[in-house]
Amino acid sequence: MPVVALIAAAAFAPLPFSLTQPGLTANVLGENKGAPVITISGAPTRETTGQLRMTTIEATNPDTRVSLGDVVDSWFRTDQAVMPRDAVYPSGQSVKEIERHNAEEMRQSQGDATEAALNYLKLDDQKVRVTLKLADVGGPSAGLLFTLGIIDKLDGDGNGRDLTGGRVIAGTGTIDAAGTVGAVGGVALKTQAAKRDGATVFLVPKAECSDAEAELPKGLRLIPVTTLKGAVSALTALESGKGSVPSC
Repeated sequence: MPVVALIAAAAFAPLPFSLTQPGLTANVLGENKGAPVITISGAPTRETTGQLRMTTIEATNPDTRVSLGDVVDSWFRTDQAVMPRDAVYPSGQSVKEIERHNAEEMRQSQGDATEAALNYLKLDDQKVRVTLKLADVGGPSAGLLFTLGIIDKLDGDGNGRDLTGGRVIAGTGTIDAAGTVGAVGGVALKTQAAKRDGATVFLVPKAECSDAEAELPKGLRLIPVTTLKGAVSALTALESGKGSVPSC
């Protein structure tokens, strides 16, 4: 009886995990909730075609009780994953503190994305002003897509064509002002969100290739990246049909 009781208690006791699933995606070249995601002043911009979709995962709230039954159920599903709660949310913080933390990470990411794009294009950040708006999304993982969106609106591929080649391209990855792309986590779920929303190409931090391949939807092409320069080169090669496009 004590053993049975212990097993029963374990099945319903809260565990330090979060359940995650594919989240929303947003085209950084378009609008989000009626407002442009990217607004640029101080330099001429260009009309773009195609889409650059940043991707997210959705996680249970930090105060949600996750039981052993929930965890076991998620292990047998491809559209849901179990992650340590501390990997999703900073430990020891309230829901409000976590929201503020994620919002601050997003603001920092937007600043780094702008600086990386203007550095790449050799434009003066005192003259060119970039505003980024994306509602209901926190964290730094949209950095790479923000940067590519700014570059596409200002310069395209540098030869009058779009970086997207008219495709729906999705991806994820942090970026710093020097243009280094960093890993983010949750890429297997993000590829599913990308495919669901029409993407045919997914930019993934190279270090996360194996994770992205684990549950890769059919028809979605992975392009690994480590730097902004490499990402632009890969998209230009894909768009023009000239040069090599890296693969995982």
